[in-house]
Amino acid sequence: MTPYIVGFIFARGGSKGVPRKNIRLLSGKPLIAYAIQAAQSSNLIERVIVSTDDKEILQISNQYGAETPFIRPLELAKDNSPELLAWKHAINMINIETDKKIDVFVSIPSTAPLRHVEDIDNCINLLLNSDADIVISVKKADRNPYFNMVTLDENGYAKIVMNSNHGSINRRQDAPIIYDVATVAYAARPEYILQANSIFEGKVKLIEIPPERALDIDTELDFRIAEYMIKDEQSYKSSVGDK
Repeated sequence: MTPYIVGFIFARGGSKGVPRKNIRLLSGKPLIAYAIQAAQSSNLIERVIVSTDDKEILQISNQYGAETPFIRPLELAKDNSPELLAWKHAINMINIETDKKIDVFVSIPSTAPLRHVEDIDNCINLLLNSDADIVISVKKADRNPYFNMVTLDENGYAKIVMNSNHGSINRRQDAPIIYDVATVAYAARPEYILQANSIFEGKVKLIEIPPERALDIDTELDFRIAEYMIKDEQSYKSSVGDK
């Protein structure tokens, strides 16, 4: 039986770093549209649903073909609202809407416009073909707490953040590989999300994303970088197409 896979995009109206971030234009298109279109491009995802508390986000999401079958409660859309609670709410709302239970829950954050559809599909396929409770997207970290990151002790002296079990590390190449969680995609078993207090409680696997596809939009500078990268890719494709 084909698994029932539902993609969710969680986009609240408030944003402190960049006001109205989710619907701000990026290279002529609302930021959230990139996530919607990436999810729609997947042959694995059956439905694309936006969870939002904001009427304008709802309208724009509908314009780009996403479903908005419910409104997210305001208490789940505050600055300090854990997104895991919004995930639980979305799953419960769809379970109430239909007797068809979700087999795979997929979160496609609105803030990673440079993702490719295969990044989403790779997360889904790894979940389906493993015993993982959740698959997360990551990228290799630029900094490493075993080598080049320090903190201050109680006396104000600097010390390395983490000590390795392998003794002193004198080269970056010898440090354990560290990853940053990327806001590209998460694929999870709904029953795990509904009972978990943290996504890291269970069996967590990862899909590594190239850094150029893992940019997370959080500041004005991020918008400028994304704008440049999108135009650069479009220019490259145009030049290749002309040959």
